[in-house]
Amino acid sequence: MAHKAAGHLPGRSCVRRGRGGAPPPASPGSRSASPQGAEPRERRTGAGARRHGQPQPGALGGRGAGLHRAAVRRAGRRHDRGGAHAHQAAGPQGSRPEAEVVRVQDLGQTGGHNPPVQNVRIDPNSLSFNMWKEIPVPFYLSVYFFDVVNPDAVLLGQKPQVRERGPYVYREFRHKSNITFNDNDTVSFLEYRSFQFQPDKSHGLESDYIVMPNILVLAAAMMMEDKPMSLKLIMTLAFSTLGERAFMNRTIGEIMWGYEDPLIHLINKYLPNMLPFKGKFGLFAELNNSDSGIFTVFTGVKDFSRIHLVDKWNGLSKVNFWHSDQCNMINGTSGQMWAPFMTPETSLEFYSPEACRSMKLIYKESGTFQGIPTYRFVAPSTLFANGSVYPPNEGFCPCLESGIQNVSTCRFNAPLFLSHPHFYNADPMLAEAVLGLHPNQEEHSLFLDIHPVTGIPMNCSVKLQLSLYIKAIKGIGQTGKIQPVVLPLVWFEESGAMEGKPLKTFYTQLVLMPNVLHYAQYVLLALGCILLLIPIIHQLRSQIFLFKSFLSSSKPL
Repeated sequence: MAHKAAGHLPGRSCVRRGRGGAPPPASPGSRSASPQGAEPRERRTGAGARRHGQPQPGALGGRGAGLHRAAVRRAGRRHDRGGAHAHQAAGPQGSRPEAEVVRVQDLGQTGGHNPPVQNVRIDPNSLSFNMWKEIPVPFYLSVYFFDVVNPDAVLLGQKPQVRERGPYVYREFRHKSNITFNDNDTVSFLEYRSFQFQPDKSHGLESDYIVMPNILVLAAAMMMEDKPMSLKLIMTLAFSTLGERAFMNRTIGEIMWGYEDPLIHLINKYLPNMLPFKGKFGLFAELNNSDSGIFTVFTGVKDFSRIHLVDKWNGLSKVNFWHSDQCNMINGTSGQMWAPFMTPETSLEFYSPEACRSMKLIYKESGTFQGIPTYRFVAPSTLFANGSVYPPNEGFCPCLESGIQNVSTCRFNAPLFLSHPHFYNADPMLAEAVLGLHPNQEEHSLFLDIHPVTGIPMNCSVKLQLSLYIKAIKGIGQTGKIQPVVLPLVWFEESGAMEGKPLKTFYTQLVLMPNVLHYAQYVLLALGCILLLIPIIHQLRSQIFLFKSFLSSSKPL
């Protein structure tokens, strides 16, 4: 069985439990919306829930269509209790544009400017239910690799130099399964993903070779730093016997989806509990046809103010990876869809299994996407700040420089760090320590453009980077004289935009028609006034005529 080696996108991304996956827990008396109509299983408890809750090591506008201002403010304040993030796409068999057009069209048939509450809640009878199940936005995963140009010089203590390679683009398909409605106004589900390589959109092939740090060797060396010298020498001997080196030259396909490594078999044989995976090792291994765990979210049927908020993830109300209650909280949504009726005060908060934490995006500006009014949400500068810069993040430490998050506690203790690409928005020392990095806002910042009335994503681009902290470990010869450095491995962008027939119908039903109705009321009012004036004018003319006739008849001869 292959497994992922590093974190992926925080908006419901790539950490999966493996192929298949258990159906979501359901409360007694719950009903299933799954087409198979399978009997719902009881919620996992005890050790089973804790075991299932551990993430796998893996690659991580305008007027708002005429919203009533008071309703917007009230709904916005409710939504501020929890936002969302991420993106949805079609199922593995591909998108179904015609069905999606009908869904968007139905959502717009509300008889007014605002979709009623019953149309946006998670309910099989809701007009937006199928959009929640499979949102009509095609998504792509673009992966950029950092090819190490001078591996031998790095081993001698020189500054590493990297060259960015890519993008290597994959079409992403998603679909929800095992959808089970519970009695406490929640719904549980699994979301599966699959990926297909897109050569026409990529700058290279999966057969391309690149030089990268050997994560297994360098991470194992870091774990042995405080162990007795005898163990370090044994490890050095084992590395030499297996032909393991600090840097490796492998294909993109191997690094993405896994490669056989004798070191994995050796460790699993003599230290069976050290690594949580067996077989192939890759940054995005076993991502296809796998899920990110069981999410249980509120439907908004009984309490609309809690729509889309996460109740539990894999049966857990909070995680235990971090060192403070605040950092361990599961806040916001699952990143599946956003609550409607947003305001500029709204924030998008969501739980990311890939980052093992909750995250929050903030409003930046209003704009339009293909004529549709949108709100743009971005990452705050404090998202990956260390505890000294932003005290609430102290629970995520031990920390290095600000702008990178240590995710080793949920990644089998490997010294992996999550950040923006090229260390954008991080301490400048990080980018200066590696030659070939050029952080800038336009290329390396993330954003989500959301239709504020419905909470549906129009255009999204989530960009993150995975890095490995490496240094020379005395007693382990393979690490040479490597100077301490946070070395980037890959950065990836998950992007999607509504297009085609769904976009056209969305615009017509939720933008064009409300605007037409908005201005039509003034036209009708003017016509009504004209129709009212006609009999009045006619009556006045009649009165004037009669008055003149009376005057004429009353003149003396």
